[in-house]
Amino acid sequence: MHSFSPLCRTAIEAARIAGNLLRDGFGTSFSISSKKVRHDLVTEFDVRSEKAIISYITDKYPDHTFLAEESGASGIADTSGSSIRWVIDPLDGTVNFAHGVPVFAVSIAAEVNGKLACGVIYHPLLDELFVTEKGRGSWLNGKQIHVSATLTLSESFLVTGFPYSVSNNPSDCIDHFYRFLKLGLPIRRLGSAALDLAYTAAGRFDGFWEVELSPWDVAAGILLVEEAGGKVTQYSGEGYSLSDKTIVATNGIIHDEIIEVLR
Repeated sequence: MHSFSPLCRTAIEAARIAGNLLRDGFGTSFSISSKKVRHDLVTEFDVRSEKAIISYITDKYPDHTFLAEESGASGIADTSGSSIRWVIDPLDGTVNFAHGVPVFAVSIAAEVNGKLACGVIYHPLLDELFVTEKGRGSWLNGKQIHVSATLTLSESFLVTGFPYSVSNNPSDCIDHFYRFLKLGLPIRRLGSAALDLAYTAAGRFDGFWEVELSPWDVAAGILLVEEAGGKVTQYSGEGYSLSDKTIVATNGIIHDEIIEVLR
């Protein structure tokens, strides 16, 4: 496999540990509860996976901090001047997992001084390990991946998702979906933004858009797409940060055309 930094190798091992736990739990009986919004589910495996990831990383790096879906912000900041934060989704695709649909992933990214340094997205059932490191490309099971070479939106294969508040049509998400449908394009909705981004990085999809995602949904995927030669912005076309509410990720070639539809 491509030689990665110790930080990145830690993310890989943590993702595999969590992935093994999810693989063993998939299809078994487990507790499920809802968060504040109906259908925004959490299972005992979300919690167990997150604890396993944070425990593994903390053993190696006790002075790193975390932003994780279930436990929020945690950890003690390093006083040496360097700041490393892990952004973790222990089970992206919880609704799929809870209903026995085999489409879900573990997503782990590390930020160094506020900049994404590496990321891992792991689909445990397919044993697909997507790995990226700033300035060193994106990789799938040891082979370098690149975004697609599709030249026009009319030829594109797209993927999207909807927020739990979709009935309120936030950021006109229903209208945008309708516009793309009217173009006659093939569109998928996998139920895992992490995999949407990983598959865009691998050239399986030409583009992805969504609203109201959280940092842990996209942190690793953003770097995967960029290091695979793609482009990630807000709907406005401005650069994307983890606090933004709209995201577009494409092969770069069709980016302006997608932005035009979203405007």
